[in-house]
Amino acid sequence: MNISSAILHIAPQYFEEACVALLRMPGVEIHARSPEGKVVVTLEDDSTNSAADKYVALHGISGVASVAMVYQYSDDESVDTEEVEA
Repeated sequence: MNISSAILHIAPQYFEEACVALLRMPGVEIHARSPEGKVVVTLEDDSTNSAADKYVALHGISGVASVAMVYQYSDDESVDTEEVEA
């Protein structure tokens, strides 16, 4: 599992079109938008490689001027864990 967040800066004339494209991407959710063209998103995925591919795809959306990762968390869900009683 991989969860990350990013701030995107989008040119104003492409803002709505870019937001629609973001919402069509699997695992991408928009959390905030500003009138200046900044968008806060989270990305959820099963593998780190496909998360990297998503960041490349974010840069490819028309009007996206920059993408800055703010937070990233990765966990290997296949690892067996054992509960211990205190």
